[in-house]
Amino acid sequence: MPAVPYLNLKQAYQDRQQILEVVGKVFDSSWYILGENVSNFEAEFADYCQTKYCIGVGNGLQALALILKAYGIGAGDQVIVAANTYIATILAITQVGATPILVEPTLETLNLDPEAIADTITPKTKAILTVHLYGNPSAMDTLQEIATANNLFLFDDCAQAHGAAVNGKKVGSWGNASGFSFFPTKNLGCLGDGGAITTADPEIARRLKLLRNYGSPQKYHNELEGDNSRLDELQAAILRLRLPKLEANNQARRKLAKRYSAALNDLPIRMPNYDEHSVYHIFPILIDDRDSLQRYLQENSIGTLIHYPLAPHHQQCYRDYDWAKRRLPITEQIAQQELSIPLYPGLTEAMQTYIIEKIRAFYAQ
Repeated sequence: MPAVPYLNLKQAYQDRQQILEVVGKVFDSSWYILGENVSNFEAEFADYCQTKYCIGVGNGLQALALILKAYGIGAGDQVIVAANTYIATILAITQVGATPILVEPTLETLNLDPEAIADTITPKTKAILTVHLYGNPSAMDTLQEIATANNLFLFDDCAQAHGAAVNGKKVGSWGNASGFSFFPTKNLGCLGDGGAITTADPEIARRLKLLRNYGSPQKYHNELEGDNSRLDELQAAILRLRLPKLEANNQARRKLAKRYSAALNDLPIRMPNYDEHSVYHIFPILIDDRDSLQRYLQENSIGTLIHYPLAPHHQQCYRDYDWAKRRLPITEQIAQQELSIPLYPGLTEAMQTYIIEKIRAFYAQ
């Protein structure tokens, strides 16, 4: 049996010839920054996300930081956030000078636990920033109720959840604003860094377009103290090519996830308790002896990853912050037990069968 990589980007980007054609068109246009491909992609992606506005930016981290800036969140403010997220979510908060208030997830969803939020709200709390981790959508309806009742903004990190939905409403259309990443490994990825923000608020959309471009509504005139964070024409053209394929690719992910769940549900592992609207960017399993299983699969030529081996509050860059000096047992348990197994469009039935057989063989020893 040939090696099964954790992710095969060559398989994910089979549309090589089509990509080269759109790259050639961008090259021939001689317009590389904030041109027609960016504006057209923004309109198409906003429509896909069932919202009014999309603003293309440099990457997912900058998308979140610019959202916070656009809403005036900074020093002295607190932002409630999932404790077990990738560090980019936390970096966005600390980069604007605000304080992250880490809230534990549930083991059933691995997402922010709405029931754990109430005790963390203070007069300094300005927003909730939830994360649709691993492609599983957060409980946006419940979080919206909490945010409205407490006069808080609601933002979501959609970097792993392109196309996921809650009650038929896509992520990117809930709350006040949403941040996306188009890193090559994402469900919708480009050939480099890229990001976007979606919102239904016209004034926030206007501010974000200024903030991403030096705060400038007109060349050499700067209304706001902005950034340089623009989605490239080249990446926008590639994203326009790939967006129509997203639904089919997400459905392929769901099919693979359903098969894993059926084939492994009698083993002593915890699998995600997701509904049909998850897009399975990652298929995580939680196991007591994670490292032994990872070594066994590696010995049998199966690639895996850990998302994530060190929680944000344990990262060295935050060691001197009071908010990080907490014990978060659920988050820490996930960091010790999580293992991501291969799941992506192009993973063949034979490859998945081999993965399932080897996981079962590990427990049969």
